[in-house]
Amino acid sequence: MRAVVQQRRVLHPAGAGRPVELLRPDPEPEHLLARDLHSARSFLYVHGMKKARLATALLFLLYGTLIGVWTARIPAVKEHLGLSDGLLSLALLALAAGAITGMQLVGTLVDRFGTRRVLTPVALADGFLLIPVALAPNLATLALALFAFGVVHGTLNVAMNARGVEIERAWGSPIMSSFHAAYSIGGFLGAAAGGAFAAAGAGPVVTFASVAVVMAAVTAWAVAQSFEATREHPATEVRQNPGPLRGVLLLGGLAFCALIGEGAAADWSTVYVRDSLGGSAALAAGAYAAFFAAMTAGRLAGDPLTARFGPVAVVRAGGLLAAGGLGAALLVHHPIAGVIGFGCLGAGLSTIAPQVFSAAGARNPDRPARAIARAASIGWLGFFAGPVLIGGGAALTGLPVALAIPVVLAAVIVVAARAVDVRSSGVPVAAAGR
Repeated sequence: MRAVVQQRRVLHPAGAGRPVELLRPDPEPEHLLARDLHSARSFLYVHGMKKARLATALLFLLYGTLIGVWTARIPAVKEHLGLSDGLLSLALLALAAGAITGMQLVGTLVDRFGTRRVLTPVALADGFLLIPVALAPNLATLALALFAFGVVHGTLNVAMNARGVEIERAWGSPIMSSFHAAYSIGGFLGAAAGGAFAAAGAGPVVTFASVAVVMAAVTAWAVAQSFEATREHPATEVRQNPGPLRGVLLLGGLAFCALIGEGAAADWSTVYVRDSLGGSAALAAGAYAAFFAAMTAGRLAGDPLTARFGPVAVVRAGGLLAAGGLGAALLVHHPIAGVIGFGCLGAGLSTIAPQVFSAAGARNPDRPARAIARAASIGWLGFFAGPVLIGGGAALTGLPVALAIPVVLAAVIVVAARAVDVRSSGVPVAAAGR
């Protein structure tokens, strides 16, 4: 029990006044003890939330790293099987189909059993499923292996974003964009790692096996840390008549518009600068590099901007930047303008997907994973359909005119930006993790 020392003057037997120390108990020890315990718990909670946020960002980074490694080794897989561009496209279509299939299945599983029970096994298995892809002896087995990898990768996508929404809700301020920035950085690191393995003469099997082992070890630590300090939300039982998901179709439409632009930049930015504008090969490569770098920087800046101006203003400004930047570049019709235009497209689209996933989960707090799965599925359709749509338009009107499609869709994002406003949906702001 705490005590305080008081100085009181008492009359000494000798008659001289002399200060004597007397102990008097603190009148409210329980109150002070409770305050100290609360402070300690608050410190531990804040420290734990920081660890959980860092670990969740690491999961996003690993997710992007694996895609980067796979992308860097696609030419080696194609060469090993002697595939034409058309046959390779069919195999990659199996990957897309698998991813969308996984997204459709995982929403209910996460909402019923909880994020950790679904995220842990798929995160650990994700990297190892690229090994059968490298071992595939023909097109049919390659497509089957890519489908299986796509199912797990799509499942992980939704489970990971659902976990991001949980962390953001507990954090109390926007942090979803930083998770997607980690994913973008991971894509760069993965591409660099894949290129390093290729330069060393390692085949796809060695590449994927080496990366899978390292990623599994890091993933196991990241998953444990992500859930260690935060109690997972209780699994929501599936209701008999749950009703429609709120706002998901419109949010999915925003993701569709944004990801068409991302797919177009990935497949057509270098072709446009080199073939349509007559730029050098180095300048053409710089177009996608500018897009990727600007998107990463935009995601790193996305959370502070969202906290200050709100998600609607950020999404609307991003759409304006994407539409205005690429649209002006198409009108100028110069290689350097093309590079700048794709940079503006990347910066403008950078925060759309994070805001869509955050709003989908916040609008449907009883079924966040299913809402994210629905929006993500619609968005992925845009990513895979975008290059095909641009290619078909280029065959009819020329590539410069066809690239106006993402410009128009970015303008649609400007008009529909209010879809990410959680406050207008009737969901409490605190639950949305404002």
